[in-house]
Amino acid sequence: MKKSLLLAMLLTVALSTTAPARAEVDISVSIALPPPVAFEAPPAFVPLPDTNEVYVVPRADADLFFWNGWWWRFWEGRWYRSHHYDRAWRYYDNVPVFYYDVDPGWRDYSRRHEWYGHRWDYRPIPYASLQHNWKAWHESRHWERSGAWNVEHYRPRPERERVELRHQREAQYRQRPEVQRHLQERQQLHDRPHVQPAPPRQAAPPHREPAPPRARPVEPPHARPGERPHDRPVQPPRPAPPVKVQPQPPHGQPQAPPQQAPHGKPQGQPQQHGQGKHEGEENKR
Repeated sequence: MKKSLLLAMLLTVALSTTAPARAEVDISVSIALPPPVAFEAPPAFVPLPDTNEVYVVPRADADLFFWNGWWWRFWEGRWYRSHHYDRAWRYYDNVPVFYYDVDPGWRDYSRRHEWYGHRWDYRPIPYASLQHNWKAWHESRHWERSGAWNVEHYRPRPERERVELRHQREAQYRQRPEVQRHLQERQQLHDRPHVQPAPPRQAAPPHREPAPPRARPVEPPHARPGERPHDRPVQPPRPAPPVKVQPQPPHGQPQAPPQQAPHGKPQGQPQQHGQGKHEGEENKR
């Protein structure tokens, strides 16, 4: 009983942890990408006052930022980022943390070269210099400590005041019409159930009759191993031995038995009449 209860509890926990994973939606697939920003040459950048090493491009028509090794772009209520300033943008499903430090009126201030009543004598930083030094500047807060972002007689805001400004800007940001449209669109995409497409069905291969087995050539018993029959020379057939035919006696006449030669004499020589008698007499003499 205890084992069955423990098994049921483990199954419930497993289902509860895996269900949200199935419901997740990669909404970046359905989000449009921004149009490219054309530059005749790599742009120059300006460090923005009252920020933690955020750089802007005053001469660009689009809102283009550089922060912490990424290029950031705001377009139609959505955020995108890339490792390149002019291509390879990817949707970013959040608001970058630096953005609430950015003053919404920074473009007007840059055109007037003025920051809250102080002379802002900024000097654009070449692209190559930024790429080479941005990391060291970011870690040491270079622009805030060394020259107050080249703003004449300017003192950075206290941290408490900066926190209050972040909250105010966040509330203003969420009230923007393009941001609200994007938030609604993102919520709809998150609520849509994720259905994985079924794999394409493959047609069954046509039925084919199995081919009959191929007969192996049978070699004669006297063939050598590895020797093919047509490799051997053809031997002419041997003639059959002659057959001796015995003469047949006339019909009705009995056949005489074959004569046996006496001991010591060769067979086939006939004995002359009276020869044996004279030989016996000569022996007696």
